[in-house]
Amino acid sequence: MVSTDETKSTATLSDSRDYKGRPSDRSRSGGWLSAAMILVAELNERLTTLGIAVNLVTYLTGVMHLGNATSANAVTNFLGTSFMLCLLGGFIADTFLGRYLTIAIFTTIQAMGVTLLTISTVIPSLHPPKCAVIGSSECVPATSTQLTVLYMALYLTALGTGGLKSSVSGFGSDQFDDSDTKEKSQMVSFFSWFFFFISLGSLMAVSVLVYVQDNVGRQWGYGICAATIVLGLVIFLSGTRKYRFKNLVGSPLTQIATVFVAAWKKRHSELPSDPSFLFNLDDKVQNDGKKTQKQKLPHSKQFRFLDKAAIKDTDVEQNMQHIDSKWSLSTLTDVEEVKMVVRMLPIWATTILFWTVHAQMATFSVSQAATMDRSLGKSFQIPAASLTVFFVGSTLLTVPIYTRLVAPICRKVLKNKHGLSPLQRIGVGLVLSVIGMAAAALTEIKRQHSARTNGLTNDPNATIPLTVFWLIPQFLIVGAGEAFIYTGQLDFFLRECPKGMKTISTGLFLSTLAIGFFFSSLLVSIVHMITGDAHPWISDNLNQGKLYDFYWLLSGLSMLNFGAFLVAANWYVYKETRFAAEGIELEEIDDHAPCGH
Repeated sequence: MVSTDETKSTATLSDSRDYKGRPSDRSRSGGWLSAAMILVAELNERLTTLGIAVNLVTYLTGVMHLGNATSANAVTNFLGTSFMLCLLGGFIADTFLGRYLTIAIFTTIQAMGVTLLTISTVIPSLHPPKCAVIGSSECVPATSTQLTVLYMALYLTALGTGGLKSSVSGFGSDQFDDSDTKEKSQMVSFFSWFFFFISLGSLMAVSVLVYVQDNVGRQWGYGICAATIVLGLVIFLSGTRKYRFKNLVGSPLTQIATVFVAAWKKRHSELPSDPSFLFNLDDKVQNDGKKTQKQKLPHSKQFRFLDKAAIKDTDVEQNMQHIDSKWSLSTLTDVEEVKMVVRMLPIWATTILFWTVHAQMATFSVSQAATMDRSLGKSFQIPAASLTVFFVGSTLLTVPIYTRLVAPICRKVLKNKHGLSPLQRIGVGLVLSVIGMAAAALTEIKRQHSARTNGLTNDPNATIPLTVFWLIPQFLIVGAGEAFIYTGQLDFFLRECPKGMKTISTGLFLSTLAIGFFFSSLLVSIVHMITGDAHPWISDNLNQGKLYDFYWLLSGLSMLNFGAFLVAANWYVYKETRFAAEGIELEEIDDHAPCGH
């Protein structure tokens, strides 16, 4: 007969609390009902953010009367800020607020931003008057006041997006107990559904919302976005009594900072010849009287400067007194975990340029589409931004094709249980970015040839008699590249990050997107400055510019970047291989750590 205490221990979870701070009741909290409310919140976030971003360049050029280069930079800066703020949101969630409050607060901020954006499209004084010929000198550009309101709305939205995305997938996984076989299986399914809801929101944004914005009105399109994110917030809050709340564990960014600070403080100290004299987990257990949850890691000879963070002070070495400041002394295992993150940085750096290429799909590719024949049948015209449906569709189709067809073949041929390794998948994505930009350059040459042949060079608003479906190859190729590099990066960062620093994997991944978008803005500004107004590569009238040269530049840079990646990938040694050489058995890796895109 099972005792009352034993029954209670299996019915409650020790590592999570309910909304009143009590141990979570397994039967009354978490599970699919809670996860479903979180999935709806993510669906609405994707629908809202992408519904704004994917068609923003046409709003900036057509309504706010900004130039192509300025508009493209505004879009990439908006997206880059959204992803970069995920780092801030993750730090706040891990250290101060927890994931639930972070999601609730930042979703509210996002709703405020989208509402302000909707208001700016409704009030006439907040956008310039219409002009007969867009792009002509008669068009009055937006005033500083109008742009201030617009950018305030966009960056409030970006702030909300960053905070929400940093925590939503992690909070979803918190609803399942990974120590329970059944719930761990449900957690695996949750992440599959999470990716599905992201994709569903993206498809609805590039199809339904873009159509509403272009054919019904921006105020209606953005109004739907505002209503959607508010509805998502209401549904999310309605599940408060059902959620499981994990205790705060602190941000891994703090650990990285403490190791570097401690090493810098002791930069003049001399390292002992034997690493066993450095402060480590065994010393910490003896010192604190607490059992550590970390796996002890072997000492490595790389980045020895960081080892200085574990040099024992005199009083510690002699008396083993407790050290109050973690900013002065780190364990050798903490140092080795930070080294593992540092080792990944060359791979991290060489994946950034892919997202610069990716940014062109939402900016200049949409501008190209706006000048081409978009008729489908006799009466329907495809919205320019809806061409990105081929991009999203390519990403979605590539994943099952790789999983079902390519991976099994690679397992047999390459004798690799993962099919293509994470770095090989990243490499495929980088190669496809080279090909995608080359295809974009060739299509742009054909588009401009058609404009010259038909005498439309001087008319920026003319519809060039060339079907918009010529743009499909660049969308398909870069979309397939995203599928490879997305899964490759995520797998790489999840597997190679230290077990106790899994949340940093999301930050590393999303920061490559952010920096890639920011680099796109920088590159556009540099190119626009160098080529000037006489022979601009990126002209407000695309028919008179040399956008194809910009695409060739990106293709060339991507090829050089791929070469740098090959060097970094050849230098990198997988954690599993290094540990096997040391005779250390890895603890189980959590392959389902939180992610978001």
